[in-house]
Amino acid sequence: MIKLKLAISVIGLSLLSACQYGAEEDAQLMHESGNTINVQDRTDLYNEEGHPNGDDSNTANFGYVRHQKSGIPQDVAHTPTPGINREQTANTISSLIVQLPNVQDVATLVTDEEVLIAYKTDSKNRNDTADQVKKTAISVVPRYYHVYVSDNANMIQQIEAYSPLDSNSRDINQILDKTIKEMLKSPQGKPLNKGENPNGEGYGETNEELDDDQKDQYEKTRYNNERNK
Repeated sequence: MIKLKLAISVIGLSLLSACQYGAEEDAQLMHESGNTINVQDRTDLYNEEGHPNGDDSNTANFGYVRHQKSGIPQDVAHTPTPGINREQTANTISSLIVQLPNVQDVATLVTDEEVLIAYKTDSKNRNDTADQVKKTAISVVPRYYHVYVSDNANMIQQIEAYSPLDSNSRDINQILDKTIKEMLKSPQGKPLNKGENPNGEGYGETNEELDDDQKDQYEKTRYNNERNK
């Protein structure tokens, strides 16, 4: 009888130790913040350093975040709207593009819905280089962004002059539109697909009549010119 009680005690202690170990392991694995459960501590969207994982490279890790709907109706305290750091995004884009073949200098301006990229290149195939530059930027920003590029090195200083401005600056849309029209004189690369032009501007979108982009302005002008012939 004594041996049986001793055996039960040993098993109980083993199970308790295992539960404690499992809890500690889960605590190390999962970090909980509000209604968001993360495998790793949260960092910025574009984290240059990545997360260390044993002996692996910092950039080898997968990214994982799990969101759970809050149990409190209209509780927005724990569900902030995600956003991007435009300065850091511009840095990411420029850092990637300058590594492309035949690109020596690049400047990137990220607004609320556009990416303007001016670069210096000695490429003999300007359209292919423009395509690489554009697709590099598109791979970084949210999909609703439109990307405009120019291999006119003089445009670097021009978009640099806009760096102190923001979305609320006076006449900012008119200023950017004028610059974009100048950039469109340079190759823009290939259309992204049958539904979008090279800059990521879509055809036949749901809110096409409300979307005043460079594609629409160009096609309206062409249509009016053809109608007036």
